[in-house]
Amino acid sequence: MAPVIYPYTNFTAVEQLCLERGEGIYVYDTDGNKYIEGMAGLWCTSLGYSNTEVVDAITEQLNTLPFTHTFGGKTHEPIKQLADKLREMVPVEDAYFFFGNSGSDANDTHYKMLRYYFNAIGKPEKRKIITRERGYHGVTVAAGSLTSLPGNLAHFDAPVEALGVLRADAPHYYTNRQGNETEAQFVDRIISNLEEQILSEGPDTIAAMIVEPITGASGVIVPPEGYYEKLQAVLRKHDILVWADEVITGFGRTGNDFGCTTMGIKPDLMSFAKQLSSAYFPISAAVIPGWMYEAMIEQTNQMGVFGQGYTYTGHPAACAAALKTLEIYERDNLFVHAANVGDYLQAQLREAFTDHPLVGEVRGKGLIAALELVSNKTTGTSFDGGIAGATSQKFCQDNGLILRAVAGNALALCPPLIITRDEVDELMGKLKAAIDSTYAELKEKDLIAG
Repeated sequence: MAPVIYPYTNFTAVEQLCLERGEGIYVYDTDGNKYIEGMAGLWCTSLGYSNTEVVDAITEQLNTLPFTHTFGGKTHEPIKQLADKLREMVPVEDAYFFFGNSGSDANDTHYKMLRYYFNAIGKPEKRKIITRERGYHGVTVAAGSLTSLPGNLAHFDAPVEALGVLRADAPHYYTNRQGNETEAQFVDRIISNLEEQILSEGPDTIAAMIVEPITGASGVIVPPEGYYEKLQAVLRKHDILVWADEVITGFGRTGNDFGCTTMGIKPDLMSFAKQLSSAYFPISAAVIPGWMYEAMIEQTNQMGVFGQGYTYTGHPAACAAALKTLEIYERDNLFVHAANVGDYLQAQLREAFTDHPLVGEVRGKGLIAALELVSNKTTGTSFDGGIAGATSQKFCQDNGLILRAVAGNALALCPPLIITRDEVDELMGKLKAAIDSTYAELKEKDLIAG
């Protein structure tokens, strides 16, 4: 075993698959086995593997100017071009962009800029952030504290209280509904809970609420109709900023340019990473409105510097990768393609699994989806220890399909945006076989009710 500390890995079970190369939606291991990369890596390789245009753009930039930092007013053409291009795209007023290397650092940067901004306008008490149960926003100290998944909090002693992190209800009707509650009643209840929490904490102490338009690592939760409309009304009423974490849903994943478009969110702040460069080079962006930027100018003048930045902020090769990726999205109409093929994928999933005895819920939008695996389809009871998720993930891999079990027993799908209908059919064949095998094994172990 190599002396590597592997992320999100049980230290007693490492190095289970060694990948060697990729082409299109497929990857190959060192034994020559071929897999559909059904998770686009980690929700990120939107253009699939070995896209020569992006590789050539990176190579050309490395051969021209392999690195320069952006501290102290130094700049380069790719970062300026990328900011201009993104400003044309985002639904944020007069947007400004702080570039980093990951979704985690984008959210950490936002956390710091919110503090900076409210100090600048004379409201230092407005510093708390509302996140949601089952939210995922990264693993750095602030972003990790905004994350609500047990594995990201346990044993790390995250300074949640010191950072002013508040947690609201997860908008997952299937697992959080009460009794015979309708979706509309569920939405009204959790929005009422949110407003009560805001009033209890004091609206003047709360800076923003961070939301994933559709969640990823917590199980691809698609909030019910009306949720975001009522959520935003409450936040606007109490002068709380809407912060959209688009690290997974940005750039076509949901069948639109942004998850905010799909879900009807008008954000004040946005976070990007992953599909911004199709993951070919690490890059992220924290997006703020012009009025927020303007308010911070005098603060930076007083200090002589805006004391935030990374060595690789706006790395020229990363910016070149992102520019080429955005060009390909636009030229090849990939957001429209993702919407069309996404509709097909969603229909196939529902046809195949709505009545499957192991599947409690099929959910998703565009080219992101999940199957909620349950031990009792009538009651929606889950499995202990995530055994169904782990078992299904293994059977998928054995059948040549890489998927990921998240939030215990939810099996997530997030294929590259370039996937075709024929490739969806191939994916579905492998997935059906894996789910059937999982059901048979769990039934043999007497873990299925009924």
